[in-house]
Amino acid sequence: MRVLFVVPPLAGHVNPTLAVAAELTARGHQVAWTGPATSLATLLPAGARLYSAGDRGAADGYDVLHRRWRDLRGVAALRFLWEEALIPLAHAMLPGVHAAVEAFTPDVLVADQQALAGPLAARRQGLPWVTSATTSAELTRPFDGFPKVGEWVARRIADLLADCGAPADWDPRFSPRLVLVFSTPELVGEGAGAEKWGSHHAFIGPAFGPRPPAADFPWRRLDPGRARVLVSLGTLNREAGARFYPAVLHAAAALADRAQLILAAPGDFARDLPPNVLHQEYVPQLQLLPHLDAVLCHGGHNTVCEALAYGLPLVVAPVRDDQPIVARQVTEAGAGVRVRFGRARTDELRQALTAVLDDPAHRRAARRIQASFAAAGGATAAADRLEKLPLGPGIDPTGADTSTASEKGS
Repeated sequence: MRVLFVVPPLAGHVNPTLAVAAELTARGHQVAWTGPATSLATLLPAGARLYSAGDRGAADGYDVLHRRWRDLRGVAALRFLWEEALIPLAHAMLPGVHAAVEAFTPDVLVADQQALAGPLAARRQGLPWVTSATTSAELTRPFDGFPKVGEWVARRIADLLADCGAPADWDPRFSPRLVLVFSTPELVGEGAGAEKWGSHHAFIGPAFGPRPPAADFPWRRLDPGRARVLVSLGTLNREAGARFYPAVLHAAAALADRAQLILAAPGDFARDLPPNVLHQEYVPQLQLLPHLDAVLCHGGHNTVCEALAYGLPLVVAPVRDDQPIVARQVTEAGAGVRVRFGRARTDELRQALTAVLDDPAHRRAARRIQASFAAAGGATAAADRLEKLPLGPGIDPTGADTSTASEKGS
């Protein structure tokens, strides 16, 4: 089997595909990636087969977008995500994805939910496609309380389909054949599972695979006599914490007798550090997690799932996008405490950290989710499902052919 992964230039969306690809390769299948090559080249393993798609404007364009996006919140951030990022990225990637299909001749496309060019190309070329749901937020009816926002997103998707000459009334975010969800019902909640979503939704838990070499880390400076807490706002939000980091440092000082905080943040935000704070620009997160007692983060789906995979309770300070939904999943599961990001207070952070370190209920809940992740199978389960995938014409969940005559002939 030949599998083409279609991904956006975002580490959290690429990393799960690395594990699935490694498992497929170990079973004798061939894999490749397509997306903005300038950014993806640093995220993929050495020697990975990569086809460029969406590199017009290259890295400078993405840097400008990031600077404009990082201070937005709420609906403004959502509008920017769709109007300035996802829709333009789909248009920019589509020619390159078509070219990658012609060059690699895959049997199936695995398309990230935010790489909408993948399903568009698959439909046109008559290929089966699978959704890589690297965040579970869109499975939880995120716009129930904001129906007009949901309608607005649906219109943006409909406009994209029309602009690309694709048929209407289908959603490129969700494959009718297979949706690989990198989480489990124990975390997603709301009755998630096959009985709710259908058997083509596979809750496989997080998938950890090879990553590019990590930065050096001063392991000897970890304090075995105190609880150790990682503080991270992820790769995209780390520069948005001008008000957040000082509150964290003051909270750390108040916990100096009992906790060591490992702060992953830009150097400009790491001044006047209390003696119990270990600062690094970047940390080898997966290698560090087994040595920790808790995580304070922004609610990014990958960071949350990685922490829970090691049974670590969380303090979650969501910034934007899907992060409030992921934070709600954590708190409703009992695995952590939510705090405010934009108006974080020292006493609030201190109390939250004390709660996850002292209240055994949070750790028990985290370990319950950890067990569900282990049972879900991760990359092994994903590869199993891909190997069982029927590789015929496009189908809906009932098995009906959905490819149009014009698409089959394209």
